[in-house]
Amino acid sequence: MTLRSAAIAFCTLVFLSPLPIRAAELFPAPTSTVVDDYYGKKVADPFRSLENLDNPPVQKWFKEQSAHAQSILHQIPGRSALLKKMQEFDSRKTSKVYSLSITDNDRYFYLKERATDETGKLFYRDGFRGKETLLFDSSTFEAGSGKTYVISGVAPSDDGSKVVIAVSANGSENNILLIMDVATKKLSPEKIDRCRFASPSWITDGSAFLYNRLQPTHDGQNPQNNSKTWLHRIGSDPATDREIFSQATNPELHILSEDIPSVEFDRKSGYLFASVSNVDRRLTIYYAPAKELSGEKINWKSLFRPEDDIHDFAVTTTDLYLYTPKNAPRFKLLKTSLSNPDLIHAETVIAEEPEAGLTSFALTKDALYYTRSLNGVEAKLFRKEFGSDKPVEITLPFKAGTIHLSSKGFQFNDLWVVIAGWSSDYSRYRFDAATSTFLRETLSSPAEYPEYRDLVVEELMIPSHDGTMVPLSVIYKKGIIREGQNPTFIYGYGAYGKSITPFFSPGMLLWADKGGVLAFAHVRGGGERGDTWHTGGMKATKPNTWKDLVSCAQYLEKEGYTGPGKIAINGASAGGILVGRAMTERPDLFAAVIAQVGALNPLRGEESPNGPVNVPEFGTVKNREECMALIAMDPYLSIKDNVSYPATLVTTGLNDPRVIAWQPAKFAARLQQATISGKPILFFADDKAGHGMGNTKTKEFETLADVLSFGLWQTGHPEFQIK
Repeated sequence: MTLRSAAIAFCTLVFLSPLPIRAAELFPAPTSTVVDDYYGKKVADPFRSLENLDNPPVQKWFKEQSAHAQSILHQIPGRSALLKKMQEFDSRKTSKVYSLSITDNDRYFYLKERATDETGKLFYRDGFRGKETLLFDSSTFEAGSGKTYVISGVAPSDDGSKVVIAVSANGSENNILLIMDVATKKLSPEKIDRCRFASPSWITDGSAFLYNRLQPTHDGQNPQNNSKTWLHRIGSDPATDREIFSQATNPELHILSEDIPSVEFDRKSGYLFASVSNVDRRLTIYYAPAKELSGEKINWKSLFRPEDDIHDFAVTTTDLYLYTPKNAPRFKLLKTSLSNPDLIHAETVIAEEPEAGLTSFALTKDALYYTRSLNGVEAKLFRKEFGSDKPVEITLPFKAGTIHLSSKGFQFNDLWVVIAGWSSDYSRYRFDAATSTFLRETLSSPAEYPEYRDLVVEELMIPSHDGTMVPLSVIYKKGIIREGQNPTFIYGYGAYGKSITPFFSPGMLLWADKGGVLAFAHVRGGGERGDTWHTGGMKATKPNTWKDLVSCAQYLEKEGYTGPGKIAINGASAGGILVGRAMTERPDLFAAVIAQVGALNPLRGEESPNGPVNVPEFGTVKNREECMALIAMDPYLSIKDNVSYPATLVTTGLNDPRVIAWQPAKFAARLQQATISGKPILFFADDKAGHGMGNTKTKEFETLADVLSFGLWQTGHPEFQIK
């Protein structure tokens, strides 16, 4: 792997055909090569100057590149038709409901988006069939400010009499907390800002809640460091809030600056649960009797640490349920005493199975419900009554790829099940245990999609570079001919142990509607095949992630689903490492690469606000072995001069708090400098967006239309060729 050590003054773009805006006329990317020494290994960074996002030349480059990218994307002939079809799909539903919370007294709070709405408004109703009432419309918040606010979180009190509403602007995730009295619809006068990790937890009487808040920032300070959990009493000045849990209040717990401390008040069990979190799925939890909140100091007791390998938990008044992969890579569920936990001798409630992984569980008054999934794509639901050793599989209304469970907890019998598949829209049901029936309680209005009645879904297992079998989901229209000519779009992620489970997206399925093959590569780093699937694609084992993707693409070519020059790959966020390294390792294999808000310079990640919290997943430069792994996985550093790289679309949001904008920018600038393919390398930075959270409906449609049309253009679809 070699890089030019000298600064390059200009970067150019060459296109296959003349276009109105010439890339050579664009302002060149500012360069300033810096050579760093990592444990004796010299690493050149030619575009370090782009890390200064406040530098006017950098801002000018961002602006011109973005205008150029938009002008090209808008010229793709089929783009407007895709966008129009997405809007038509949306109009088929009179309303879409999401972010549902149900209180113990059956009061429903949810966001509802009508066909004419750009974002969801907050509504409530008493019971599923109760009268619907509008509570809050974010478009009225700070009207005239020039900012687009969305509701990013809703936390009702236990009795539903009050609700905390989190709003944020332009995708920033910088939440402002508002408190509303539900009966009067009046907002309390105080507004609490700097709540990026807002997770309000109400105390029993509804007079106060616990929440996390960032520190006021100063020059050079990481805005995410040393956040704290506070207790806020309704109607009081937030400046007088009591600090409850932080590095300062609890030095004995050795909370790191980058860790995120939060506290949950669990009325049903009578305990406070404090967490110290980062991206590590292994939880760090402390607990104390809830009554200690009224004392001067809370005496936190350790419940479990990362070495205990607990990934989730639930409690009753007496029992502690533990979801863990310890000595069970596909997960098991344990039970022990809450007041005197003994993890070593905990009872196994749900044992590990050799193939299907245990993926979720929920407690009700009479039973334990849980789900299992084969390779992350074939889900089943089970019920185990308390006092019984034999679980029973529950027959679902239709075959599910994805199952989401929710309940009110161990004091109630209510259970809701949301199921979906690649070609089946999300449906929500209440399960009636007495009759073993599902009662449809979908709040969103129904819609039909006849375009997708003849879709074929194949769940395949593909041998990777080392012989490991990798799940690959393939979707296409019935009757497709496998002669190597079909445009193919492969999406992947592969990080944090998160699984890509089947979901229904009418917009994304337009690729298949256009006669293409749509595929989802369930690569290592995700959680589709258990905990070892995650650890097999992180830090030093990260190369398995992109090698799995390469193997999936090669298989689709070999079997005639597609052919040379017909494959586009897409990844977002941590998926930027996946597609960036797949491209630099096999540039000949792909026609197009689309990296959205991608982590494309992970070696420098710790220099960004959200970087330190990601060390458990990717590694740190402070450890030699992990540093070498970061260098190996870095797409920006792996770009070589004078290579024919595929057409590439790189995007970022200037308000992104998760992957800072200079990571995608540096990758795009270096790729423009190095490629000799003559194919477009487009960089678009959106000043009204962040990491994708908080986008308006129109922005979501436009983003997807850009992705699909760019891919169809570069894979040769005749409807998308620029003349």
